[in-house]
Amino acid sequence: MLSRKPVFPGVIELNFQLGRVLGCNIYLIFSGSEWLLIDIGYDDTVDEFVELIRQLDFPLSKCKTLIATHADVDHIQGLARAKKLLKASVTAHPKAVATLESGDPIKSFAKIEAQGIDMPMPAVSVEQQVNDGDVIAIGDINMEVWYTPGHTDSQLAFRMGELLISGDNIYRDGCVGAIDAHHGSNLPAFIASLERIRDSDVRWLLPSHGPIFRKDDQQLDATIARLKGYLHMADFGTCAVDWPLMDQWEDEVAWGKLPE
Repeated sequence: MLSRKPVFPGVIELNFQLGRVLGCNIYLIFSGSEWLLIDIGYDDTVDEFVELIRQLDFPLSKCKTLIATHADVDHIQGLARAKKLLKASVTAHPKAVATLESGDPIKSFAKIEAQGIDMPMPAVSVEQQVNDGDVIAIGDINMEVWYTPGHTDSQLAFRMGELLISGDNIYRDGCVGAIDAHHGSNLPAFIASLERIRDSDVRWLLPSHGPIFRKDDQQLDATIARLKGYLHMADFGTCAVDWPLMDQWEDEVAWGKLPE
């Protein structure tokens, strides 16, 4: 058996445990013999992660559920395979269900034709739906569900005391999850989610990509200010709320203003 390397009591991040990065962060939350997984990553890494869990002496039959933080392919392509191997239920936000159960390649980012991306997206049934304020119990641990839309319309985060498993909301360098209309990005909602994280008393953020880090309110302020700028930029297409230049252009046309 392998020695466990929890990053916090009751929390193992499987890439860190393995000593190499195979994809998105996968959090194994455990108390006693009961455990669950938050995200699973790509299909071709599932067998290695399941074997790792076995070698860490977690009974496979004690997997409470497999949680999808949201329905992007890099987080959930392996769900169907993991579900079969572990004989576990799948848990997600209601807005992720249609994408997961249909294997929607567009909304999940499994297929981006313009970039030559075309990955299989196996469909998987969802037994449990959770929303903001729900509590998931794992042995003695209570994990509070936060609905934090913005990156996608189904993005979830999970609070455990001073820890927040924060999904694709923000990373250690101040970047955020991709903003793209195809998978339900919403800038005002994203800003509200980041403000909720900033205003909370959590101390540690456990993101879906990259290293765990201390919550930094100044960094969050800077990221929020950047996203507020995106609200008025054509760069973000239909995710922006307006484009002030077009109002200026209408006025200049009406005035007959010539280029200066």
